[in-house]
Amino acid sequence: MRFLPVNLDALLVELDDLPQTLALLAALQAEPLPGVQELVPAARTILVRFRPSAVSAQALATAIASRRLDRAAERAGQLVEIAVDYRGEDLDEVARLLGATREQVIAWHTGSEYTVAFTGFAPGFAYLSGGDPRLQVPRRKTPRTQVPAGSVALAGDFSAVYPQQSPGGWQLIGVTHTPMWDLARPVPALLQPGFRVRFVDATGRPAPMRTAVPPPAQAPRHDGPALEILRPGLQALFQDLGRHGQAGQGVSASGALDQGALRAANRLVGNAAGAAALEIVDGGFALRSHGDTVLAVAGAEGPLTRVDAGGRRWPQARGQALALADGECLEIGTPAAGLRSYLAVRGGFAIAPVLGSCATDTLAKVGPEPLRAGEMLAIQPTAKGVVGAPELPAALPTLEQTVVLDVVPGPRTDWFTDDAVALLAAQSWTVTPQSNRVGLRLAGEQPLARSRHDELPSEGTALGAIQVPASGQPVLFLADHPLTGGYPVIAAVAPHHLDLAGQIPIGARIRFNPIRAFAPIEP
Repeated sequence: MRFLPVNLDALLVELDDLPQTLALLAALQAEPLPGVQELVPAARTILVRFRPSAVSAQALATAIASRRLDRAAERAGQLVEIAVDYRGEDLDEVARLLGATREQVIAWHTGSEYTVAFTGFAPGFAYLSGGDPRLQVPRRKTPRTQVPAGSVALAGDFSAVYPQQSPGGWQLIGVTHTPMWDLARPVPALLQPGFRVRFVDATGRPAPMRTAVPPPAQAPRHDGPALEILRPGLQALFQDLGRHGQAGQGVSASGALDQGALRAANRLVGNAAGAAALEIVDGGFALRSHGDTVLAVAGAEGPLTRVDAGGRRWPQARGQALALADGECLEIGTPAAGLRSYLAVRGGFAIAPVLGSCATDTLAKVGPEPLRAGEMLAIQPTAKGVVGAPELPAALPTLEQTVVLDVVPGPRTDWFTDDAVALLAAQSWTVTPQSNRVGLRLAGEQPLARSRHDELPSEGTALGAIQVPASGQPVLFLADHPLTGGYPVIAAVAPHHLDLAGQIPIGARIRFNPIRAFAPIEP
């Protein structure tokens, strides 16, 4: 067992194989360790997130190393049968790779029982282990940009079903009409870690009739104050502090990219610090108040304008509560510093949480839809909290300066050349227009060269991870990142700079400052 640093609040436990990983996971779930917040298992690793105030990385590693791995994890969970039409695009290629016929591939796939080892990549995406040992095939050399929902696939010694349309590089051998992810179910993910799965050959059979999905219920009539969206700008989303604890369903926490700004906006209007607010990207936003409301805007620095019913305009200060009368409008202009503004309303927005949170996860497609012009946002009854005092905004990045981010090296720095590890900090990186809430895509004059070119088994990825694909140009993972990834992570942005990373505008330059996370972990 090997312990690798991930961040100041996370470490990666590396094991020899999947059975050891599942045995350790079962041991840690049966007897949880104090201070551990989340476990993200993968093929040969477990990502452990912990509270540094409750336990040190060294003490945690020592405690984990004492757990026994000589007993196989008990997997006697619920059995799920999945009917498959085995006419996948890659079935003939899989048969060729295995030196078998199509019929043999189907017989091997249906003849063995699988177990859900772990989840990741997308909500409801389950990595299934324990099938016929002959079914070992490589990923496609070139991943598809779109894999249809319900595709049944193979990669390595795993099988899986794509729960929604997404890019993917697995070999497609069939399709199922059984939904893997359905928010209408009490537990949306059909397959949970420990469940048993058996595939049934339904090739050529008609698809089962589905019960018509009822239209979404109309929002109840709301007679109180509300906010009308006039212009949503580039993107306006509901965000809060995120939906933690859903890793078992393949769902990351998401949440506001600048959580300090979210908390500040809520404090200013007297809400609970983690109440849902609007995250507004790059300005261009406007709303109208229906009834009297109290708002506050924090985060990015830029023009804030109140417009009365007669069209008269007054500049407003950020970082303090703002009263809008019935019919008045508020406009948020293009920021001069930072990228994201957070708008809170006294009382909070009357929206229903999804999996315990109102956050919109743009990758997983979980949470409220992005706001559109013409939407009316109902407001809950006024909160009892006291309106906060004005606050001085934090210094935010601009296009004219280079942003310095502290980073924790690891866990896969040994997959890169010594020159590449030095280059990560030595050169500046430009934030490209392909960046979004999933991650900042960076471009540097010199790419990062790897010393190892074999395939890294999928493993848990942390918020702030700097993942390096084959191009050598890094991606800095933000709140909507996938739970697991297959490219090596060279470092991770330290927790105290994550809010800053969420405010870096497109075109800005970044320099990474490596810091020592903790002494080498030797249990």
